[in-house]
Amino acid sequence: MTGNPAASAGPCVFHHAHLFASDLDASLAFYRRWFGAEIAWDGIFAGVRNVFVRIGGGRLHFYDQPPRGRGINAVHHLGVRVRGLEALITRMRDAGVALRSDLRRHPEGCYLMLEAPDGVLLELFEPDPAGLPDAAAQYFSD
Repeated sequence: MTGNPAASAGPCVFHHAHLFASDLDASLAFYRRWFGAEIAWDGIFAGVRNVFVRIGGGRLHFYDQPPRGRGINAVHHLGVRVRGLEALITRMRDAGVALRSDLRRHPEGCYLMLEAPDGVLLELFEPDPAGLPDAAAQYFSD
């Protein structure tokens, strides 16, 4: 590959893995006990209850719903925070990248889902601090 087509859209940061949780309280207890997880935010995001967790310098997000299968199907997607998401989407479309959805807008920000090679589901997202509760805005600020 030559160049970095995302560079003109601003920094892109791998942000989180998003997991399904059939028993959210049990999942949170497990990650707290064994890895020192700290809940950064628990609330409705894009219409669904989500819990955002920090483990050291990393992050996990949990959907309060059971996985669609066992094992690898428990990981829903990898989240990549993007500044200038609309510009990146335009460049991706122009390059023939098959996007799984249109840009979805919510008060909390906007996002788009797409498949990377080997069927890895990616969420490209750009949070809107003005539409977020303070704790969630702080969580997405770094």
